[in-house]
Amino acid sequence: MPEISIIVPVYGVEKYLDKCVKSILNQTFKDFELILVDDGSPDNCGAMCDAYAEIDDRIVVVHKENGGLSAARNAGIEIARGRYLGFVDSDDYIETDMYELLYTNLKKEAADLSIVGLFDLYAGKEPEIKKHEYIVTDMLGAAKIILEGKLVSVNAYNKLYKKEIFEHVRYPEGRITEDAAVILKVLEQTTKVVIDTSQKYYYYHRENSISSNHFSKKDLDTIKAWEDNEKHVLENYPELKDLVHTRVCWAYFIVLDKMMNSQIEKEDLVTQKEIIRFLRKNSLFVLKNQYFTKQRKIAMIALSIHTYFYKQLSRFENKVVKKKNK
Repeated sequence: MPEISIIVPVYGVEKYLDKCVKSILNQTFKDFELILVDDGSPDNCGAMCDAYAEIDDRIVVVHKENGGLSAARNAGIEIARGRYLGFVDSDDYIETDMYELLYTNLKKEAADLSIVGLFDLYAGKEPEIKKHEYIVTDMLGAAKIILEGKLVSVNAYNKLYKKEIFEHVRYPEGRITEDAAVILKVLEQTTKVVIDTSQKYYYYHRENSISSNHFSKKDLDTIKAWEDNEKHVLENYPELKDLVHTRVCWAYFIVLDKMMNSQIEKEDLVTQKEIIRFLRKNSLFVLKNQYFTKQRKIAMIALSIHTYFYKQLSRFENKVVKKKNK
């Protein structure tokens, strides 16, 4: 039995898959299986996965009908044989010692969950080097740090989990923002969490990704995920209420920005008005909040005055981001 099962959902990433897979196969920690889940990929990814399996017997390939990222991860979880689970997105890559560090820290601290830092990669931009911190904490402490989103966040892929965590946890199929949707359930299965902010995961932000700036109705899943989390926090961890409400407001901003930068249907205008109404109602909370940037607070003031001013700011910022990423 392998010690670690590394699950990689694969869909439409022919251009990036080789770098991803090689970064995993070259790990200094060797006792793992690599589960490549071909999620009905329309390109050459399925054949590439089979070719990898021919050259390394640690690779297991699953071919399935397209069901999305959550369904692919769940398919990997179902067949994983390792004592610990890890996830890597197929258009990203990792440092050669990432799993060794995750595993060493988890064992050293007798933890249930081990986390490392990541590099946010944007085209034409140098990644930010962050200050190193090492923290051992409990479930509530980890939830606070993850909700703050400064050191580490909700992402599934820069973590190593005891397999038992996923005995009753699965990713929500047919929805986006799946990492946020399960993070509290994951943390509730832990008693000790170790965080080492050494940046070992390379996360690419691509314009054509799910998290791009074009609005679709699926983006409303982001709001739902954080509102569901807020409800759970208010019932169980009221000391985290301001932090989770910050995330809810953030989700509303993210969706509104996408709407402002897209041609939306008439029926979506009703939703847009509801989002604007919510944010205006929470304007004081946003303006007094230490976690929102100066730019976001200026945008909040603009929205409070008139939607037109917010739209102009949002579109200007979107153009600046696109220009930087070219």
